[in-house]
Amino acid sequence: MTRTLAVLALGGCLMLPSSPLFAQALSGGTSALRLPAGAVERSRRETALGTYALPIGAFGETGIPTRLQEGHILRRTWHLSGDATVLQVLDVLRRQLVEQGYEILFQCETRQCGGFDFRFGIEVVPAPDMVVSLSDYHFLAAQNPGVPDTEADPVQTVSLLVSRSGAATYIQMIKVTPDNQPPLPLTTAETPAPGSPPSPKPAPASGLKDLLEQQGRVVLDGVVFGTGAETLGPEAISSLKDIAGLLKEEAKAQVLIVGHTDSVGSLEDNTALSLRRAQLVKDALVSAYGVAEERISIAGAGYMAPIASNLTAVGREKNRRVEVVLLAR
Repeated sequence: MTRTLAVLALGGCLMLPSSPLFAQALSGGTSALRLPAGAVERSRRETALGTYALPIGAFGETGIPTRLQEGHILRRTWHLSGDATVLQVLDVLRRQLVEQGYEILFQCETRQCGGFDFRFGIEVVPAPDMVVSLSDYHFLAAQNPGVPDTEADPVQTVSLLVSRSGAATYIQMIKVTPDNQPPLPLTTAETPAPGSPPSPKPAPASGLKDLLEQQGRVVLDGVVFGTGAETLGPEAISSLKDIAGLLKEEAKAQVLIVGHTDSVGSLEDNTALSLRRAQLVKDALVSAYGVAEERISIAGAGYMAPIASNLTAVGREKNRRVEVVLLAR
């Protein structure tokens, strides 16, 4: 990867007074990154070892280009009252990163980033700890340059998201550093002593039939979609065999297939998309498993029945689902 330093020159940009709010520097041996005076910390979350999808480009036809960073993840947020603009606050932090030897990988403002699609396609700490205005935010990604030009993870990366909402400016920082945690201790499985009682076995999971009787509906495992996608792969089709088996076993059973989406896009578009996803599942049951069409009804709920938060990538993935509802048997 060719590394270039891309820093915007801001003529006469206000340099706000700052106070040290970071416990440590973002790169070894340098002074700590400092935030504008008056910034109040709202949250701090740490993951000993995890993966962060670092955005390195704007939203486009194929989504948001990202680079997976593995290591210790620190997520922190602040808010700042006053009249400072988003770019003024970002510039205070950006200048320090450059002074510490960081390389700016990517930066954008609301429209350049991709507006709504970019905002809901990246990781954002949930409100009220982080608030993002869809009309006024800036994003920046940077890396420690102490690595060769390879596709390997950089020594350290940091992303900054700054947005103004009402009378406050909100700041989010996600920093990934190399894993320095000791490995988990390992042990061998012990053989029970002679005459000792056997370990209890876990209870078998309820079958599809039992779940439908108890809950009335079941999310179809294996039937997953990307944002805006409407295709079923071989694995998804094979996961429908339990539904087909139930319909063959229960000769009078009828089901409703309901498609669901995340909240990206309009309600009208998502309702139509969810209906097409339900139709895909019905077509697979009919063509691959020989289920009679009249025994399967379809519906599309769009994003009106989420089972998780649409503010996170994990939540949106859960919401892009297909459910089966038992109507009669």
